[in-house]
Amino acid sequence: MSRSAKREQLIEVASELFNKYGYHAAGIDRVIEESGIAKTTLYRHFPSKEDLIVAVLKKLDMKYRDEMREFVEGRASGDQSRLLLSFDFLEKWFEDSSFFGCPFISAAGEYGSEPCAIMQEATLHKRLVIAFLEEMARLDGCENPVDVAEEMNLLHEGATAVAHITKSSEPAMLAKETASKLLEN
Repeated sequence: MSRSAKREQLIEVASELFNKYGYHAAGIDRVIEESGIAKTTLYRHFPSKEDLIVAVLKKLDMKYRDEMREFVEGRASGDQSRLLLSFDFLEKWFEDSSFFGCPFISAAGEYGSEPCAIMQEATLHKRLVIAFLEEMARLDGCENPVDVAEEMNLLHEGATAVAHITKSSEPAMLAKETASKLLEN
């Protein structure tokens, strides 16, 4: 396996373990065991667990935003609201067996007591999602896209938290109904 393939394997395995069990509970030894990659190789790529977590969050950020963009753009047509389609994306995510809540909120919950690279990455992700929602609000012709993006983000975050707790995708559609009412005003 190439050096870059080993790095990607470590990120993939760590991502799955962190998502399912949490960042503290999924230790380095478990990542090594499940990836089949030597400890020295892991530490060559990631000098600390924090470095591995940051790499996982970077990859998840790109994946999440790319998938949302692709989902929305693939379904947007005519006067259909891109913002409302983003809630359909959430519903699909919530129904996936790999959904265990927001990995960025989880990271912030476990590492947010002091400023660190993990918190910076979680914060950056949230800012980039808001920027994407603002872009969609502009494309949808919203009068105040900055405010609309903030409101839609709060609905996304709330739906994600409730879906995590209830193990249901229904919060996505409830949030979509609320978003629709907000967009009508």
